[in-house]
Amino acid sequence: MSATRRQVLARSGALGAGIAFTGALSELFAGTAAAHGKAGYGPLVPDPAGLLDLPKGFRYKVLSREGGDLRSGEGKVPSNHDGMAAFRGKHGGVHLVRNHENRVTGRIGVPTVKGLTYDPMAKGGCTTLALDRRNNVVGERVAIAGTAVNCAGGPTPWGTWLTCEETEDKAGTNGYTKDHGFIFEVDPVDPHRTGAVPLTAMGRFQHEAIAVDPRRGVVYETEDAFLKPFGLFYRFLPEKPEGGRGSLRAGGRLQAMRVPGVPDLSAVQETGACFEGVEWVDVPDPLAAQTPIRLQDFGPKGITHAQKLEGCYWGGSSVYFVSSFAHSAEGSAATHFGQIWRYDPSRRRLTLVIVFGPSTDIQLPGESPDNICLAPSGGLMVCEDGGGAQYVYGLTRGGEIYPMARGRQNIGTPEEPEWGEFAGVTFSPDHDTMYVNCYTPGTTFAVTGPWHK
Repeated sequence: MSATRRQVLARSGALGAGIAFTGALSELFAGTAAAHGKAGYGPLVPDPAGLLDLPKGFRYKVLSREGGDLRSGEGKVPSNHDGMAAFRGKHGGVHLVRNHENRVTGRIGVPTVKGLTYDPMAKGGCTTLALDRRNNVVGERVAIAGTAVNCAGGPTPWGTWLTCEETEDKAGTNGYTKDHGFIFEVDPVDPHRTGAVPLTAMGRFQHEAIAVDPRRGVVYETEDAFLKPFGLFYRFLPEKPEGGRGSLRAGGRLQAMRVPGVPDLSAVQETGACFEGVEWVDVPDPLAAQTPIRLQDFGPKGITHAQKLEGCYWGGSSVYFVSSFAHSAEGSAATHFGQIWRYDPSRRRLTLVIVFGPSTDIQLPGESPDNICLAPSGGLMVCEDGGGAQYVYGLTRGGEIYPMARGRQNIGTPEEPEWGEFAGVTFSPDHDTMYVNCYTPGTTFAVTGPWHK
């Protein structure tokens, strides 16, 4: 999490808040195994090595740390580990694709590699790790370089990763030689098969995450615009909805969501609130040549905005997306500490499924849900993006919260400790391993244990 985010959270009084949940959680977990009995896996056990606290019976392996040598010999492991996904490899192995949210100023940028570099002046990108069935690292290499502020993204049904640039900087800004704010496709097995080609038809804006409707081929996109006017929720209708590696280069139509009568999603506070007849409006200029998309003219009815649109995933027959927080002092219609929304494309229906809010127990994990994924035992795993101690926490189908992991790497001082946020939580295809990143110092963990308890 950037210093800017921390400063805003501190001003809003959100730092150190606990979490309470309200909502129709059963909607989130269609098709997943149901978890019964006591929530969670027990209390966290302090890690003697001072890296990662986990419940008893769980263990971690450090797969990669910033500053180490890439096994490919291409350079050092870059900084700022962010979004990530796991793909099935040969003989029970796994391919991990990992984003690096590097800006112009950063500790260790992604090394430039011929055929995989978009803008040599940009320091972001992705790396891939090849793991055997025991989570031993057998390969680590650059997957794409020369991109900027690669925050999150999402997997495709055809086995590639879409990495998202969370910036709108154009050529000539901050030393960049090309426009930024695009989505790029990354092949986790052989990155040269996808190269470094921006998917321009999918829009140029502050991208956060994507989710693909596997039946219709529609790609949903979130925009993490931190300051007002806030971001939009998009869908991309590809020319080749059947998908496949490289298919998104063929172009398509980018549209933004309009909820009639709701210009700002933060104004909706009651879980279960449902809106029928959601409209999708063509984006006037997807490349934002002169005007950022969220500022463009969508007609007299306007368009629907939301602060801090972040995580996005497909579940069952719907797409779910996260608004990490909203604060009226920053221009939102109302304040909340996190929302999860569900959009059902068959019914054109939008539902507020979960509202996060402060609780009185400051020992609970913090605020601001960010990256999320479905857990093997049913429920969610959530990376928090707030202040104070940093957790990966679980959310059961019944709405109970439990801590799953706590970061122990102090990046502050003994007098004023600070911990790097978690990001990129994902599970192996066989659901036996949780992979998660610590953003700073960049560290990738593999966590194994009794997930199916």
